[in-house]
Amino acid sequence: MAEEKKTARKKIQAGDLMNRIMADYFYGLNEAATTGKRKVAWCTSVGPAELLRTMGFAVHFPENHGAMLGATRMSTDLIPEANAIGYSPDICSYLTADIGSYIKGITPLSKAYKGIESVPKPDVLVYNTNQCRDVQDWFAWYSRKLGVPSIGVTSPKNVNDVTDAHIDDVARQIEALVPALEEISGSKLDMERLRETVSLSRECTELWKKVLETATAAPAPLTFFDGTIHMGPAVVLRGTPEAIDYYKVLLAELEQRIRDGVGAVDEEEARIYWEGMPVWGRLRQHSELFATLKANVIASTYCSSWIFPAFDGRDPFRSMAKAYLELFIVRSDAYKERYIREMLAKFRIDGIIYHDAKTCPYNSNSRYGMPQRLEAATGIPGLVISGDLNDLRCVSDEQTKTNVEAFIEQIAEGR
Repeated sequence: MAEEKKTARKKIQAGDLMNRIMADYFYGLNEAATTGKRKVAWCTSVGPAELLRTMGFAVHFPENHGAMLGATRMSTDLIPEANAIGYSPDICSYLTADIGSYIKGITPLSKAYKGIESVPKPDVLVYNTNQCRDVQDWFAWYSRKLGVPSIGVTSPKNVNDVTDAHIDDVARQIEALVPALEEISGSKLDMERLRETVSLSRECTELWKKVLETATAAPAPLTFFDGTIHMGPAVVLRGTPEAIDYYKVLLAELEQRIRDGVGAVDEEEARIYWEGMPVWGRLRQHSELFATLKANVIASTYCSSWIFPAFDGRDPFRSMAKAYLELFIVRSDAYKERYIREMLAKFRIDGIIYHDAKTCPYNSNSRYGMPQRLEAATGIPGLVISGDLNDLRCVSDEQTKTNVEAFIEQIAEGR
């Protein structure tokens, strides 16, 4: 049997700069928590980070920490710790891994960044349930454990068209957070600074969109797997000049790749769309699997979750509400199908991978007939792979490899 081709991953040079920026972010959080010079707020990934940043909080994102636990493959050993205190193995494995990490007193931050021993202790926990109810329960546990307040926004689900009524509701809830945050931070909200922060988030999101859309080129200069790493500043540093500066550098590099005809995957033949969460503990393995098959996973709904065109510094509260309501995960199946069809056309997709993540039903869109409906509407085939974002006990590497190989062969035969 012929030896499988070894695939070298093409390094994005801007990654070195990103690593420095992310290190500065984590060291800044650590300093805030250990010196008490700044208050620390924990925030869900699509929560009102702009408001918290404006009010001077150092902002920690537990979902980012959960992804780090997955990527470092620590999660599978930590999840049972949360299961043992009553959290089901069927709920969000970010939640169970993160709580397990706290119970065991370990974090990947301590290995990655010398001198950081733990995640920063919060002064307040701020959530938005636009993703799922799990984030509220997650923060409620820490609220009880650490004795700090948990406050947040309850968002509607299954939204088709985002209406003024939806926006009014969520905007009022975000504004209602202000008095409690003022009391905790010890300072009044500066509306001019909030407008500036929301405007910076808007600029960040526009650059991030341009970065992802470089993959409309053929060959595409980056992969979905690259995107899951380089979205870091858009997640934890939106609302800051540092995120904007980084994406200008990254975009310039990718645009140069396009001019030079350099693809992220050698001899790109198949262009794949990834629907759902990544398998964090298998990013490298999956990246190399597709590259070996001359297939590039070039676009996803996941990486696009940090594109917020509604941000508007002239109307910060309503625009934040609208931006967070327009999130893909909040929307109805009818909206999701329209959105995916547009993405398939924009990126000239040959096939769709649906990741059915066991512990993330809200971000798994393969359970109610969507793959079949989209294939009937577009003629583009789909493959459902079973797995999870963090719990590798739910992942079968051999089955995934066999199914993906057969799927790429099916696409080739259908050309």
